[in-house]
Amino acid sequence: MQQQISRAELGGASAPEGALVHEDLTARWFVLSAVTYFFIVGIVALVIAAKFCWPEFMGTTSWLTYGRMRPLHVNGMLFGWLLAADMGLVYYLIPRLCGVKLFSEKLGVFTAVVWNVIILGAVVSLLAGRNNGLEYAELEPVLAVLVVVAWVAFGANILLTIFTRKHTAMYVSIWYVMGCILWTAFVYITGNFATMFATGVNQANLNWMYVHNAVGLIFTPIGLGIAYYFVPRTAKIPLFSHRLSMVGFWSLAFVYVWTGAHHMLHGPISQWLQTIAIAFSLMLLIPVWAVVYNMFATMKGNWHLLKDSVPLKFSLSGIVFYLLTCFQGPMHSLRTVNAIVSKTDWIPGHAHMALLGCFSFLAIAGVLHTVPIMFGKKALHSESLANWSFWCLMVGGLGFFTTLWLGGFWQGWQWNNVAIPFIDTVVALKPIWLVRFVSGCMMFTGIVLFAYNVMATALGTQDVAA
Repeated sequence: MQQQISRAELGGASAPEGALVHEDLTARWFVLSAVTYFFIVGIVALVIAAKFCWPEFMGTTSWLTYGRMRPLHVNGMLFGWLLAADMGLVYYLIPRLCGVKLFSEKLGVFTAVVWNVIILGAVVSLLAGRNNGLEYAELEPVLAVLVVVAWVAFGANILLTIFTRKHTAMYVSIWYVMGCILWTAFVYITGNFATMFATGVNQANLNWMYVHNAVGLIFTPIGLGIAYYFVPRTAKIPLFSHRLSMVGFWSLAFVYVWTGAHHMLHGPISQWLQTIAIAFSLMLLIPVWAVVYNMFATMKGNWHLLKDSVPLKFSLSGIVFYLLTCFQGPMHSLRTVNAIVSKTDWIPGHAHMALLGCFSFLAIAGVLHTVPIMFGKKALHSESLANWSFWCLMVGGLGFFTTLWLGGFWQGWQWNNVAIPFIDTVVALKPIWLVRFVSGCMMFTGIVLFAYNVMATALGTQDVAA
């Protein structure tokens, strides 16, 4: 497999004569637009963090209020940055793993245009207050339909590329990408359309099935597919075990879909459904350990490579955050723990570690690795900037995650004490939110350095490969 990846990497301006040349036009569109949205939505995130500390901040204009900016931040980071970056990286790696060109660059560019229309439409509609009122499913129906159109175009392009592949064996990244295409279609339609035909507890069940599986069956498989490609590729060493990687894939496919109801423990849902959600949440440890052990075993004896490779720093840190996230999730699905942390700041801390600490780190690693190749440059604009962006995001992220975990647990203990007035629990968290804001400033600095580095590499004229 190492030989296949190495051969497939060839392309662009640096490809030798006779090698398969990948155009990468679609991948470039998606990656550059994703990085742009990462920067823009990062500003929104800072404003929101500031509002926790100073509630009156920018609150006199309706479209700058928390209730409108928060869904913009969530959808912007999920779909504008992370999923767009992942799609761009998939457009890059699938043709190389299959030994063929992308089935249709024209269809890919069409998908990128539709995706950008969706994101820009979401900015306008969400700030205008047009919101469906369901978590992760806030987009108006017309935009949700466009998401389906774009995903069908994306899925068709990738699957047709896989079906026309030259290599008979399919590397694990291909399995994860195919799973993501199928599962996303099911999960997104459930969360954005099936919920329209349900009410009450049934609607809540469907919504939380969507929210939890947006992480588990959309961002997890595509993120792990990216990790399985870029960790061996960047380190230039073979994957430890393809068989173990397939154990992780199929256990994820079996386990994850049943876990969403653990967000509604102690609520008006059946006890048997709560118990099933808890049991399958605990079984998540199987696919997680399969991935983490495989990655660590791959790097055994080669950890010194982290010193000089920023993409590897991001990738392996993302894998560690994946381990922590998926240990934390099963633990807070237990009824006794859930009674304390549910609906507290613990949950945003947990979600940010998954989507920023794990999957965004994996996406950043892929972007840093591919941008010089896609744009025919010898190297990144600045390795120093890349390293600084890593440490800003790492230190800021750890401050953010840890503060919200500790603050959320403290918040839950106070909520469970009926002698403490609710407003006192709000006032008590102000120091936590101040640390959150400072950590957010550091993370945003990392985003700025990353975005500038990528744009300078892509659009600069220096260091063009021969």
